[in-house]
Amino acid sequence: MTQTLASSRLGRLAQRSATDREAALERCELCGEPIPREHRHLLDLVGRELMCACRACSLLFDSHAAGAGHYRLVPDRRLRIADLDLDDAAWEELRVPVDMAFFFHSSPAGRVQAFYPGPMGATESLLGLEAWADLEAANPVLQTLEPDVEALLVNRARGARQQWIVPIDECYALVGLIRSHWRGLTGGKEVWLEIARFYEELDRRSRPASRRDTR
Repeated sequence: MTQTLASSRLGRLAQRSATDREAALERCELCGEPIPREHRHLLDLVGRELMCACRACSLLFDSHAAGAGHYRLVPDRRLRIADLDLDDAAWEELRVPVDMAFFFHSSPAGRVQAFYPGPMGATESLLGLEAWADLEAANPVLQTLEPDVEALLVNRARGARQQWIVPIDECYALVGLIRSHWRGLTGGKEVWLEIARFYEELDRRSRPASRRDTR
């Protein structure tokens, strides 16, 4: 009886533990299946909302036609563009008022848009479109950006000169990080440590590429 009782208790504990683990997992917002922490996203083009997706749903939407013009699968390429032709004068021409921003082709807007992260979230900047056209001409790799779901992410804060092509969800992750950790007028020490960790992790996951790449 003791062994049976112990086994029964262990079984219930194991079942409860498994249930708790499953409840803690995120779920696919299309089919409801549990998904791991590392997963793909779909972008709702109308609301600019990201949706978590399991592997099966990601494969289903891995086609421009699959989302019927409403949903797009966010890609997973990350390119570090160390030689991007973007000097201080060119940055001024883009009219971004801060030292961090991301740029992407918006299908609904029919143009390239620029946003910068801050304590209130992502703020759109009045992008100089001629300046962007010049930047794209000087850096052919920017012509490979997949509309809506890939972005050029630029970090020039505190003397940095870093640029990546990233999935759009990386930009939203940076926005959320800054918004949740910002304190006071200048952000505080904690937010800058978190920003540094974000860029270090992004660098680790990125592969080097040239501004001349067109693939």
